Amino acid sequence: MIDAWHTNHRVTVFLVENLPVELWPLNVPGLPRRTIRTIVAHLHNSRCMWIKSLGAKHGVKVPARVNFRTVRPPELLRALERSNEGMVALIRLGLQHGGSVPPAHWQNFPTDLTHFLNYFVAHEAHHRGQLVLLARQLGHRLPREVVDGLWQWKTRSRE
Repeated sequence: MIDAWHTNHRVTVFLVENLPVELWPLNVPGLPRRTIRTIVAHLHNSRCMWIKSLGAKHGVKVPARVNFRTVRPPELLRALERSNEGMVALIRLGLQHGGSVPPAHWQNFPTDLTHFLNYFVAHEAHHRGQLVLLARQLGHRLPREVVDGLWQWKTRSRE
């Protein structure tokens, strides 16, 4: 499970590393208060929220959130590494608790680790697809090697 999460994390990092910086401040069509930057920041901040909600009371270190209006790529990449560590700590916590993460006050997925992992991989995959489509809509079609690289999980798993 940890290896699978690491691969998902690496795919997310691969996309962030390859998003042109000129895209970051652009508004999402039809949503003037949302930008590419706010979406990529949401990936980290969402991890932080769940780490806090599920793991903080069990000793899992909660990473600091990033400012979704000002974060820059290098800062976000460092933050994603910290939230990756927190997500791995949640998986380990679940393994220590018989295969389930401790329940949060509110959550919309079953607590077993299979559902936990699938929920968070699906969440990040949704936003990765959203970012690829938005880049295209905003006139910054990502290179084929970047788009195809999102599906090279074998390669990403070795990075």
